[in-house]
Amino acid sequence: MSELEPSELLPSERMQTQVLEGEVTQIHRGHKYADVGDTFTIDETTFEVTDVTERTLGDLTDEDAQAEGMADLEAYRKLLERAHDNFEWDDDSEVVLHRFKTQ
Repeated sequence: MSELEPSELLPSERMQTQVLEGEVTQIHRGHKYADVGDTFTIDETTFEVTDVTERTLGDLTDEDAQAEGMADLEAYRKLLERAHDNFEWDDDSEVVLHRFKTQ
């Protein structure tokens, strides 16, 4: 188990704020950035990574998008298209789910 810098897992300050406010409880990334049991601290609140699972974009649901602070899967897809140059949604693309909770 390691103590992570929040920016290692959460790519923006906006997302870190959403985690702190309880609006975001998981994030999908293109690679594995943490292990189960790793922790990170934002403004004196410590979070523990509780799940790290390989998935595909096609596995994602509206509930996943909502857990990442988005209204639904379509809004999540549009966010990814804006955030990443030349991004094209492919249901078979592999991603890694990182789920966390306050410790």
